[in-house]
Amino acid sequence: MLPSNDYFDATSQSLRSPEAIRGALFSAGATQQAAAYHLMTRVAEAFKAAGGRALMVGGSVRDLLLGEIFHDLDLEVYGLSADDVEFIASRFGEVGTVGKAFAIVKLVADGVDIDLALPRRDSKVGEGHRGFIVEADPHLSPVDAARRRDFTINAIAADPLTGAIIDPFNGLADLESGLLRVVNAGTFIEDPLRILRAVQFVARFNLDVEPATFDLLKSMIPSLATLAPERIGGEWRKLLLKAQQPSLGLALAFDLGIIESLHPELFALKSTPQEPEWHPEGDVWIHSLMVVDEAAKIIWREGLGDNRALTVMLGALCHDLGKPAVTQVENGRLRSHGHEEAGEAPTRSFLAKLYIGNDIVEAVVGLVRDHMKPFRYWRDDAQKGKPITDGAIRRLAVRIDPGTISELALVAEADYFGRGPFVVNAPPADFAAGPWLTARAGALGVLTSPPPHLLRGQELLDLGFPPGPLLGRLIKLADLLRDEHEINHFKVISALKELPLTPAGGRDVVLAITKLEALA
Repeated sequence: MLPSNDYFDATSQSLRSPEAIRGALFSAGATQQAAAYHLMTRVAEAFKAAGGRALMVGGSVRDLLLGEIFHDLDLEVYGLSADDVEFIASRFGEVGTVGKAFAIVKLVADGVDIDLALPRRDSKVGEGHRGFIVEADPHLSPVDAARRRDFTINAIAADPLTGAIIDPFNGLADLESGLLRVVNAGTFIEDPLRILRAVQFVARFNLDVEPATFDLLKSMIPSLATLAPERIGGEWRKLLLKAQQPSLGLALAFDLGIIESLHPELFALKSTPQEPEWHPEGDVWIHSLMVVDEAAKIIWREGLGDNRALTVMLGALCHDLGKPAVTQVENGRLRSHGHEEAGEAPTRSFLAKLYIGNDIVEAVVGLVRDHMKPFRYWRDDAQKGKPITDGAIRRLAVRIDPGTISELALVAEADYFGRGPFVVNAPPADFAAGPWLTARAGALGVLTSPPPHLLRGQELLDLGFPPGPLLGRLIKLADLLRDEHEINHFKVISALKELPLTPAGGRDVVLAITKLEALA
């Protein structure tokens, strides 16, 4: 039996009262969810008064049963037509009809939204996720409506007014047992995205896959080729951002054949060994799973927003993609010289299949390419007597942009702790390189962005230099003088002011470039 929590009473096997659930959500700081739940109960009461019945369905029910805060609210409305549902909902806020063709209406009020749907049957008539005919049937029973759900844990409905649970496929028992089980094998196979949903559910809720479900998922692997990148990327995003232990899903993905089928860049990690002294955990795949789990702890600890968190998680996952190309035995030991730079191409290849925004792609590539820099810079500066200059820190910030030194330090931290266990020669328990680098970068103002240019275009125009592409070269040259030769703004400007004026009263850019080059 699932234990009681703030939202679910195990003794009565029902959700708590709407007032109790709203209060618990407020106490947990989930004010938007509390407002949405209040709106939902008001709408459900209106549907009931009109002769219908509204049931909460999908992930929100599952989350409440587990004592977790839901992210979305979905109501399934029985006994009323689509027009009636839309008319009644419009009394509470704005009604969107974008999903009306799929028997879905979106209600938006006071900054919260709820999806309202009629019970429906989906008939597969073509390829892809658009190859369905949707038939709404307000007189369908809740049991028949639940048959179209993917897994039993998502096929549980609840009456928001009474708290009554409707569980025709024993999803409660599967939640308690930690099992992922398909509802209906015949309809499940119609959408291959469900294979990837299984992966992220296993990771998010620490589930085991029921044997028959595992066999069904494995049989569907060839159909993954029909999925669009944006759908694949959506499930990867949920896996990496919502799971506290993403390795569980990644291990399942490998066992099912998803990694081999879709992501050869990751598949190659399994056959790439590592030097046991530094990586007693085993091959690069095992190391990468450990690093991803460490990164998951870090993004939760740091409270990162979705884009920064995704950048760090993908940086952690991809950080050693270059090792398969360069790992070799040297003097009886495994070495992977140059694996950071070698990781750029496979990282780009992998991310291209996930429909990830270009800014995140470039940021992740930068983190992969320089993920060893934090440790190496700290070791040289603190242990080898080779001081790292401010210019080197600035250049690193420029090199990894749009990634940041803050993100780079977090990826390097995950890499450091994502290995072991060590029997002998264990590394220090703390990652000194991270705080050292972030302190240096913070003092220079480059922790979360690259440094501004030493010279501004407007001040060069004010000095009489004509506009044109050579001004850009002059600005880059000034940055180089600052970062590699510790030459400050005053000295550069003073040198430029020494240049003679032209007959027209301006200054020659070519002469300026020559003069600054002489300072190097």
